[in-house]
Amino acid sequence: QVQLVESGGGLVQAGGSLRLSCAASGRTFSSKAVGWFRQAPGKEREFVAAISSRGRTILYADSVKGRFTISRDNAKNTVYLQMNMLRPEDTAIYSCAASVNTAGLRTKNEYADWGQGTQVTVSS
Repeated sequence: QVQLVESGGGLVQAGGSLRLSCAASGRTFSSKAVGWFRQAPGKEREFVAAISSRGRTILYADSVKGRFTISRDNAKNTVYLQMNMLRPEDTAIYSCAASVNTAGLRTKNEYADWGQGTQVTVSS
């Protein structure tokens, strides 16, 4: 099991950028895939992006492709989500999660360890 802590959220105007970080404790982090999910008020939690343990596989939701970039630094036990060209519809609580699986990374049920989340608000 790993403990995950997100940071980097905040309030930004449409068109702006934020970089979220997901810091992990635990020696097994580098062997796990990590995903970012978001949940807006009144909506289901949805997949945003995922990266495999060594970064060879990267997945994005269609809604963020070309605007968001996921990356990881296993030496720092950290995964990043660079978010550019933000839109008001990106407003949500963003959470990172870790999975021992190598498939099904778009599915939240495949992830066992979750952080508390960080709020991202994009004003129009």
